[in-house]
Amino acid sequence: MNNIPIKIFCIFLGGQTLSAAADTADLKILGWAENAFLPGPGLEVMAKLDTGAETSSLDARVIKKFRKGGKRWVRFALLDRDSGKEYVLVQERVRTISVVQHDGSRQTRPVVLLQICIGGQTFETEVSLIDRSEFSYPLLLGRSALGSIALVDPGSEFLGERGCVPDSKQEVRP
Repeated sequence: MNNIPIKIFCIFLGGQTLSAAADTADLKILGWAENAFLPGPGLEVMAKLDTGAETSSLDARVIKKFRKGGKRWVRFALLDRDSGKEYVLVQERVRTISVVQHDGSRQTRPVVLLQICIGGQTFETEVSLIDRSEFSYPLLLGRSALGSIALVDPGSEFLGERGCVPDSKQEVRP
């Protein structure tokens, strides 16, 4: 038996098989950790790309749900971990989810629709809001966000280009 190193590359296609995928040529290859940019507040955060998670979550503080004009809203704060600057956002709530924790307990979280730029590509996705201050990565991107934009190489990190800037005229993918 020869000792040739083998690198296993997992292709994630959001529940689709390779033959059923629309066009994999349009998908970026990203590592399990990437830099992400949130155009709304103009904030760069570290993101963990987790194909084992269905939903995405964002580190948010002082989360307050309220109703106004017959609609459900949420006010929350995002913290720039490098500078300490706080960004307060008000977004319409898309829904509320119940997440089962590792210990079996349930946690209720508001969900908002946010624009995210990663690997030079801007898209909108649902993110649940939760205090992730105990985690290294403020943003966790799950399968529902990644399926139409990326193939994830679990053995690499920071493969995406850093082409996301505040004044970027990037096309937003639905």
